[in-house]
Amino acid sequence: MASKRVRVLVVDDSSLVRGILRAGLSTHPQIEVVGMAADGREALRQISKLRPDVVTLDVEMPNMNGIAVLERVAGKVPVSFVMVSTLTQAGARITFEALRKGAFDFITKPDAGGIAGIPEFRREVQQKVLAAAKAKGVKRHIITGAGGGAPTLPPNRVRGWVVGIGCSAGGTQTLPKILPAFPSDFVPVVITQHMPPKFTTSFANMLNNECAMEVREAADGDRLRQGTAYVAPGDYHLTLVRSGVELRVKLDRGDKVSGHRPSVDVMFSSLARVCRNRCVGAVLTGMGHDGADGVRLLKKAGARTVAQDEETSLVYGMPMEAAKTGCIDAVAPMTGIPRKIAELLKENPIGARR
Repeated sequence: MASKRVRVLVVDDSSLVRGILRAGLSTHPQIEVVGMAADGREALRQISKLRPDVVTLDVEMPNMNGIAVLERVAGKVPVSFVMVSTLTQAGARITFEALRKGAFDFITKPDAGGIAGIPEFRREVQQKVLAAAKAKGVKRHIITGAGGGAPTLPPNRVRGWVVGIGCSAGGTQTLPKILPAFPSDFVPVVITQHMPPKFTTSFANMLNNECAMEVREAADGDRLRQGTAYVAPGDYHLTLVRSGVELRVKLDRGDKVSGHRPSVDVMFSSLARVCRNRCVGAVLTGMGHDGADGVRLLKKAGARTVAQDEETSLVYGMPMEAAKTGCIDAVAPMTGIPRKIAELLKENPIGARR
């Protein structure tokens, strides 16, 4: 895609949103908006006529919604889809269904006077469209259970450890293939996935239905328990604090770090401070560099680290930046991440203290 401009079709029933997306995308020199459509039926005609590389696709539209378009096109025509969703619980549920149907990623719908004019929003739209173009024509399924994902690990005997996982773009497809591999008695897992408010609740519930571990959206004061994974809520940093012999979740809405809230760097920094050499940090698919500073702190504290490899990362940004630090102990493909984490849990001396 570097040698030519990425051709984009913008599909939304709101003329205002179509205009906002077109304006935001057109400022990037590698992106060309080749058409716009107001509903699913028109989108199908435009896809057939224009053959775009990427379609930004409204989730909810009259006549034919985004899900119906995906069912007719995804995996059959060489095009990638970025869903445009409302910032609601209902929008989140439909968006995750779209990811199951083959969408590459999603953005939340802009508004006229708010996020639409923020450079950060334009960058997100542009970056996700460019990343989607690289995956053009590849149908992305969320695999239910462990089938088709990482091999299931045997029962866990490790106690007193914590695993931290950080990811961004592509994480909504990758985590459902990784987390089901962990057994129901696995060590506590804390997860920072870049995602807006309301979406993390639905995402955690979806993961919980697929996993042997309990998966829940983290709440302030949660006590870390064996066999439970905690997803950072949208717009909150997730950190850990010690309360006597227990570890508890602390959420806060401090400044964005590495461009994000929640931030992987904030979570890893907390793990390095509280757990020291009794934790493993994993950096998975995602745009940007969030997590790179955190793995330096983890390494300095004696913790172990792993990054997803380039071949299986939907977006090789965060894991690449983490690997560049020289503080990654292992690089593994998506299906090998759970086993590598389990191996790293055992590498530190059994008697080592946090």
